[in-house]
Amino acid sequence: MNDAATRAITGLVRPIEDWPEPGVTFRDITPLLSDPAGFDAVLSAMADAARGLGQLDAVLGVESRGFVLGAPMARELAVPFLPVRKEGKLPAETRAATYDLEYGTATLEIHVDALAPGARVVVVDDVLATGGTLTATQSLVEEAGATVVGHLVMIEIGALGGRGRLEPTPLTALHTY
Repeated sequence: MNDAATRAITGLVRPIEDWPEPGVTFRDITPLLSDPAGFDAVLSAMADAARGLGQLDAVLGVESRGFVLGAPMARELAVPFLPVRKEGKLPAETRAATYDLEYGTATLEIHVDALAPGARVVVVDDVLATGGTLTATQSLVEEAGATVVGHLVMIEIGALGGRGRLEPTPLTALHTY
């Protein structure tokens, strides 16, 4: 993987212990976002990984940090950016998927007209934990008749086993804790 991206992640992403609840270590990416060189290194590494997936028709970013990473990636790749939002945030007709988090449940939505059948997409988020968010997003894509050709995350929390829930769809994580 890209050495500059690895250095940026390990040097700028800070652990916040016991947040949002006791026993959880939250990986705060805001210091990385405020460092132009570090943020650029991460975006470049993610865009390079996306290029390795072949023809792409869109980048899907999962609310909210997936927007921060996915939108500039889509621009660099010259493909549309499609937001996957929390329930009730999109104005037009949507399809929805509810999933379990490590500390609750949530529902994601995408516009029903966002994806054409047969579209090839990559799903982007900041952290892969248990895999619920990315699995729910993949189900929305498949319900539309499109295909997730890969998932891209900046950070994977390996001990939580999210990668296994996504198989056989490829996953690229820039750094694993």
